[in-house]
Amino acid sequence: MDLFTLSWSALRHGVAQLPDAALDAPSGCRGWRVRDLVHHLILQAQDVLVTLATPAETAPTDDALSWWTPTPMPIPPDGHCPYDALIVRMADAYGSAAQVRDSFEHVAAAAGRAALLAHPDLPASARGRTLTVRDYLGALVLEATLHHLDLVADQRSAEGSAVEGPPAESLAAAREMVERRLRLRLPEAWTDADALRIATGRRPATSAERAELDALGPRGQMLPLSFG
Repeated sequence: MDLFTLSWSALRHGVAQLPDAALDAPSGCRGWRVRDLVHHLILQAQDVLVTLATPAETAPTDDALSWWTPTPMPIPPDGHCPYDALIVRMADAYGSAAQVRDSFEHVAAAAGRAALLAHPDLPASARGRTLTVRDYLGALVLEATLHHLDLVADQRSAEGSAVEGPPAESLAAAREMVERRLRLRLPEAWTDADALRIATGRRPATSAERAELDALGPRGQMLPLSFG
């Protein structure tokens, strides 16, 4: 629960730091500009609010790990599937960069407050599945951290300093979640950010990194995978 609050607050701060020009730069999600990514995050924040307000009457069917299903396809957004294209059109409807940022902050702040007020053991419904609030928010640490990496993939503030990335605690927790879900330990020398980007296809592995993955056996050779 605390880690979600940390990750979510850092993501909100990252969006707030973005200069206007940065919103039309590429994000770490292929086919999406930063503007498109922020609109996707608005929808994610709305999902958090709906889920926390939708208690389930059935026992949990999933936990923070089983919530994620690593699959070979699709890779992160490439702008071609209907949802990706819809996000782009909706993001273009905002009148200004400030409006995009303000819209996200408005709903993201509400989602953050709802998370603080929710009972951790309450079963909640999301995407036709049931899991405790604790596990739901725990699962979202991975999504918040990956999208925070997407946010800063190509961004610099107006003063030239890097827009702040995810906290070290969030990166470490997200990496552990990916490794546990894959039942695979990624190379120890890799930074958490690199491990997450490579494992989820957010950047291609170098020749040396590819060789390290292949040396891990069939599971390493399957990477990158999409977590969805």
